[in-house]
Amino acid sequence: MDWLLLYLALAPGLALALYFYWRDKHEKEPAGLLILCFLLGALMCFPAAIWNTSAFSLFDFDLMGSNGLVVSFCMAFFVVGFGEEFCKYLVLVKYPFKKPSFNEPFDGIVYSVMISLGFASLENVQYVMQGGVEVAFLRMVTAVPMHAAYGVLMGYYVGLARFQHPGARAGTCRKGLLVAAVFHGGYDFFLFQDVSLLLLLLVLPVMIYAVFLSRRSMREHLDRSPFQ
Repeated sequence: MDWLLLYLALAPGLALALYFYWRDKHEKEPAGLLILCFLLGALMCFPAAIWNTSAFSLFDFDLMGSNGLVVSFCMAFFVVGFGEEFCKYLVLVKYPFKKPSFNEPFDGIVYSVMISLGFASLENVQYVMQGGVEVAFLRMVTAVPMHAAYGVLMGYYVGLARFQHPGARAGTCRKGLLVAAVFHGGYDFFLFQDVSLLLLLLVLPVMIYAVFLSRRSMREHLDRSPFQ
């Protein structure tokens, strides 16, 4: 095993996990619970990979081939974007959502991001081991931070839902899943398609807007904390 590549693959996810732990200013979540969320997120790579591989095979989709806009759109939004975010969503709403330590809206962001970064880290190991140092540095500033951003956006709504009337929670949680899936799908669509360089460059505004919304969502939930 190339230990340098393994380090480069895991470092961005772990660094971002520490950053979000630090950003939880008012009441830190239990470290053991956060580590478990990170590991559960990593495990969700396996059902997501089965889902993606099956769909790619069924529709004869080749990431490195010429697939056209319609196929790329469907694969990006309805297969990869929705499928991967749904796997993370299941962990979020079935495990930490009901924990007593989930006691302020920002906790939704923290738990969601830990799950997303666990997923991103294991996924990153696969890509980096295959692609080498260049892929490691490219994904360090693109794919891994974007998984964190999707986690923030999903967690923002799940954080709201935790303190709503029980009858309204499911709808708000599903809105978080939808927002994360749309941003994930948009990012992947511009990368999947090979029709236009201009469309490829549109991935940059998607990334910038996702980061902008993530930062705003974090500020809003920090301001809602009952522990200020």
